[in-house]
Amino acid sequence: MYQGSCLCGTVVYQLHGEPRRVSHCHCRMCQKQHGAAFATYLSLPATELHYTQGADAISRYQSSANVTRGFCRHCGSTLEWRASTEPNGYVALTVATLDTPIHFADIPHICTESKSSWCPC
Repeated sequence: MYQGSCLCGTVVYQLHGEPRRVSHCHCRMCQKQHGAAFATYLSLPATELHYTQGADAISRYQSSANVTRGFCRHCGSTLEWRASTEPNGYVALTVATLDTPIHFADIPHICTESKSSWCPC
């Protein structure tokens, strides 16, 4: 089991399962939301993500017709995004909010057509 939290510690979650996918996303929405060259997300079935504290502190933003992004309303930490078109009810969770060590090999870079010109990655 993995555990994670937001910056201020208001929102705490557990993952009851192994991530199915992980990627570095270079799309403009992820760049804008994270204020960074890319965002690293893991994906797993939403039924395997359990908020153990502070679920009521999560605000949601509809960033596109099919995607809703969740963040802590107290500290602004990006936590997740969910697509209404995602099969099997998957959720994408920000890897940087994990408190439990996790290791991935060969993380793919996606949406590289919008990669920042200043990023050497």
